[in-house]
Amino acid sequence: MLRSCTAGLRSVWALRGRREGAPWLSTDLQPARTLFSTEKAIHKDWALPNPSWSKDLKLLFDQFMKKCEDGSWERLPSYKHRSTQKSEEFKTYFLDPKLVKEEGLSQAQLFTRGFEDGLGFEYVIFSNNDEKRTVCLFQGGPHLQGLPGFLHGGATATMIDVALGSCATIPGGAVMTANLNINFKRPVPLCSVVVINSQLDKLEGRKLFLSCNVRSVDEKTLYSEATGLFIKLDPKKNST
Repeated sequence: MLRSCTAGLRSVWALRGRREGAPWLSTDLQPARTLFSTEKAIHKDWALPNPSWSKDLKLLFDQFMKKCEDGSWERLPSYKHRSTQKSEEFKTYFLDPKLVKEEGLSQAQLFTRGFEDGLGFEYVIFSNNDEKRTVCLFQGGPHLQGLPGFLHGGATATMIDVALGSCATIPGGAVMTANLNINFKRPVPLCSVVVINSQLDKLEGRKLFLSCNVRSVDEKTLYSEATGLFIKLDPKKNST
């Protein structure tokens, strides 16, 4: 288990209730099939501090948890696997049954939660429903390296998509990405913490237009800016 990002570099270098893939069930304690067979299964919320979190990430987490006390902000839980009920609902309303492979779905897990603690995507998202915006606190681990010492651009793009998508679900419910435009300003140092601020800019029918920026903890460095178009899913039309 990685105790810190610094140690990891030395030794390894080696999508509501709510949103961002929730509710999901973790396979930490028992196999996925066993978990899916019971409503009483214990599941782990991955959007909580673990030993790999840096001081900056823990400090920001504590600051936003304080903001949650008056109800203006909400921390979004994050799980590895969708619950059986949610998976069945999604398949019923949005997937073409002919294209659904049950074996693959039974093994599926959230992409960003597929790494051991500290090695990949460490993040938590806070949502402000009234202001239609979210803040994502993200620490990219050593297994997300691109150029030596820097986060891979694809990892940054992934987190931008997650952050914007979580924001889009505030008014849109179930949504999918239709377009994502990213301007990379500076490379993100590996294992550093960045803050992704996302907001809803415009709503046109089923279309949701959003924007975000990726900044350093002190807000002095702008790493990326992005805009996204998301589409609210229509139960009358499958997504395939």
